[in-house]
Amino acid sequence: MTDTISTKKLWTARAMWAVAVLFMLFDTGIKLMRETHAVQGTVQLGYPDSTIQLIGIIEAVCLILYLIPRTSVLGMVLLTGYFGGAVATHVRLENPLFSHVLFSVYIGLLMWGSLYIREPRLQALLPFRKS
Repeated sequence: MTDTISTKKLWTARAMWAVAVLFMLFDTGIKLMRETHAVQGTVQLGYPDSTIQLIGIIEAVCLILYLIPRTSVLGMVLLTGYFGGAVATHVRLENPLFSHVLFSVYIGLLMWGSLYIREPRLQALLPFRKS
């Protein structure tokens, strides 16, 4: 693909990326540090408190892969699975749809959208526009 990204699209992608990545860094950090609210939230979701750091490590590995340009698509595929687990957990607990169940979908859409705008290989794989 020889098309260049317009400045407007590039800044849109960067903004989407920043919002999602900053949230993910915060979420990963509080899990790895076993911050009180993160531990309580994990227990309320039905997971033992002993799993929070493992969950944080898995999230961190996926996020690191996403942040490395060469492995960003792999990282996003893995994060999609991670987000799917979060959605399933909230559905199982019958949590509110738009604020809890779909929150991971919102973050995933920001991350996938940003990656799609910036990554010609992904655009070639998923051509949403007419050739």
